[in-house]
Amino acid sequence: MKPNLSAYIEETRSLINQTLLDFIKPQSIPNPLRESMIYSIEAGGKRIRPILMIACCQAFGGNLEKVLPVAAALEMIHTYSLIHDDLPAMDDDDLRRGRPTNHIQFNEATAILAGDGLLTLSFQMISQANQLTDNQKVYVIQRLSEASGITGMVAGQMLDIELEDQDISIEQLEEIHQLKTGQLFIYAMEIGAYLADAPSEKLTDIIDCATQLGLVFQIQDDILDITGDQVKLGKTIGSDLDKNKSTYPKLLGLSGAIQQKEIKINQAKRALEKAGISDSILAQLIEYLSDREQ
Repeated sequence: MKPNLSAYIEETRSLINQTLLDFIKPQSIPNPLRESMIYSIEAGGKRIRPILMIACCQAFGGNLEKVLPVAAALEMIHTYSLIHDDLPAMDDDDLRRGRPTNHIQFNEATAILAGDGLLTLSFQMISQANQLTDNQKVYVIQRLSEASGITGMVAGQMLDIELEDQDISIEQLEEIHQLKTGQLFIYAMEIGAYLADAPSEKLTDIIDCATQLGLVFQIQDDILDITGDQVKLGKTIGSDLDKNKSTYPKLLGLSGAIQQKEIKINQAKRALEKAGISDSILAQLIEYLSDREQ
């Protein structure tokens, strides 16, 4: 009998949220920085990246308590990136997860520092995780630095800004998203499998699956920017069009983007089969991410 995906997502999301707050709230943080950091953490969100990490770890028989602090640290990185993405110098958005963006609720300086605080606190959380060996901490922090930094997410954000208002190829668009979105998806699934002591050949398959899944997630994001419900999404519809950003529907048309998404879904599923865990909750998560409405 397959596990109930909705129940799994809700239970895991609740666990991640509690883990985040349990770690952040005891910290000695001056206001309004404390309020600003907690504001964005408590804004909710899908928690997709940490859920993928936990699901991947469990698929290989790993321990929840071991992976949980790393999964929560990853969500801090993602939340910091959203705070900074929304700033006037970046995407200049007023709405995030159905609430005013951090810099609207507080101010630009506080929002920048809240992002900085979450970024650095994520590494502190991993370094203090008693469940990890010293070698595991070093590897997990090294890979998180790579995935979120100048060879990963930050590089993708820079490319995204540089190529605004330009006609780019589908290959250039995929390069942006493989960095900006894909690297944290890869990190999530790779580290989940790593902390479960998955064999190295399985890690290769998991990275392949995560690479395709990151693109599925981004293509669906682009589709929802045209067809989505603003109330469900919790952010402004049509913002990519307004900013003249290149998207999959813009380059391929809406039907072409949907077709491209299906290709990536099938590639992700094949990689999951090669890894030998196609009967896990991860298979359901692939479908969930491809069909999501928010």
